[in-house]
Amino acid sequence: MELHVQDVITWMNKTNERLQNNKEYLTSLDQAVGDGDHGINMARGFNEVVQKLEGADYETVSDALKDVAMTLMSKVGGAAGPLYGTAFLKLSTSLKGKDSIDQEPFKAGLEEALAGMKQRGKSEEGEKTLVDVWSPVIEAFTNNFNPDDLVETAQTAMEKTKDMKATKGRASYLGDRSIGHLDPGSVSSFYLFESLADTLKGGE
Repeated sequence: MELHVQDVITWMNKTNERLQNNKEYLTSLDQAVGDGDHGINMARGFNEVVQKLEGADYETVSDALKDVAMTLMSKVGGAAGPLYGTAFLKLSTSLKGKDSIDQEPFKAGLEEALAGMKQRGKSEEGEKTLVDVWSPVIEAFTNNFNPDDLVETAQTAMEKTKDMKATKGRASYLGDRSIGHLDPGSVSSFYLFESLADTLKGGE
């Protein structure tokens, strides 16, 4: 894999498209376990991201990702804004000064992003949060990287959250009643990585 500035823009456009198309679905998932605003917040935030990137001239992948981070932090409400914003900021910082981004630095950047989210959300794997998708996805970025494997890994991880009991965030108030519902943050993370896989495959 190789990631260039234009790829980041394509990635964000594809993510935004998926979030707009699934806004109501994400909202219904969040109504079951949270505040019911995840779909609205994510759709609004990524719409702002796309507008921010449009027409801007970036020299590096890191610069583009930094603007993604700042926009998400300021425009996405709820817990998702700080978490996604932190993830992209850590990813941006990790890739600073690198012209060519292949799977090795990108994987290292995702590890930084995951660590940032865990610290920000005080969460670990198995607590029914977006961490449960980001963590396994990192392992897909090997020397034999295949975008289809990325989608499969993200989807499997997302589906596993259904059987988890939430112990973090608003969903944790439900206790055992949170079991049987997909975690909304895991679903939006799946859209993010599915969009990345699409971008790396060169699909329009």
